[in-house]
Amino acid sequence: MSDVTAIHNLVQKRNELKNEIAKIIVGQDAVIDQILLCIFSGGHALLIGVPGLAKTLMINTLSQALGLDFKRIQFTPDLMPSDILGSEILDENRHFKFIKGPIFSNIILADEINRTPPKTQAALLEAMQERSVTIAGQNYKLDLPYFVLATQNPIEQEGTYPLPEAQLDRFMFAIKLEYPTFEEEVKVVKQTTSDNKVEIKPLFTAQEIIDFQHLIRRIPVADNVIEYAVTLVSKTRPDNALTNDFVKNYLDWGAGPRASQNLILAAKAHAAFNGKFSPDIEDVKAVATGILRHRIIKNYKADAEGITEEIIIKKLM
Repeated sequence: MSDVTAIHNLVQKRNELKNEIAKIIVGQDAVIDQILLCIFSGGHALLIGVPGLAKTLMINTLSQALGLDFKRIQFTPDLMPSDILGSEILDENRHFKFIKGPIFSNIILADEINRTPPKTQAALLEAMQERSVTIAGQNYKLDLPYFVLATQNPIEQEGTYPLPEAQLDRFMFAIKLEYPTFEEEVKVVKQTTSDNKVEIKPLFTAQEIIDFQHLIRRIPVADNVIEYAVTLVSKTRPDNALTNDFVKNYLDWGAGPRASQNLILAAKAHAAFNGKFSPDIEDVKAVATGILRHRIIKNYKADAEGITEEIIIKKLM
């Protein structure tokens, strides 16, 4: 199959996938789009939203429609790294045997990741970056494709362990989940309080998703688009020559080079989803908020004046 045919195929299958997800998930189009961009670009996502907005149901439905294995890990203060990665036990023949933990799956929902101490949060790092884990000196490869969706509750920060900047940077997208509209909530209540059972049809195989990930990486990008993405990221750094006074007033730290890489990868996926064979500046702008939101650090002045990350990112484009 040529790459041109493969992109047409991807557009069609992505539309079918969204229709399949819509059987269970009402609304949340922008959130689902960003999660799909993330999966097909080979990245990970951080979902920020209050409880009860169907985060678990959404990712479970998505994993069924993608034909992938799904595991949910509920992060708590007493969770240990071995609870996630697995541990060695002594079997009946007195040999050590490794029992795999829940991290060995295609899609991982790391629920309320900021509720667990840093040593357990860090257990995810190697898996996210290297697609492998090391236990007792042995390296175990994870099944591909591999996608981590971590969730954070933005309401209550007492007794939590905020993710350090280096770990936040590993997430390709930070996605904000908003309350549904009145009409959507009416539809949700109707659907969830009836006795109808909806079957989700798997539309992909693991190998197909891996092939699409390689296809997206093969998409060519014009130099001016790459330069625009790098310029956009450079503008977030207060000490950079390209930075405007607005950024200098309200930001302490800007985004690193990983933001530029992710902007281009996500722009490629965004272009492919829309049937284009190369991304343009509009594709970079379409994905910029989700990619930069968690990589810029506001100062006290921004907090005091109610300046959000989204306002700052819009001022840069």
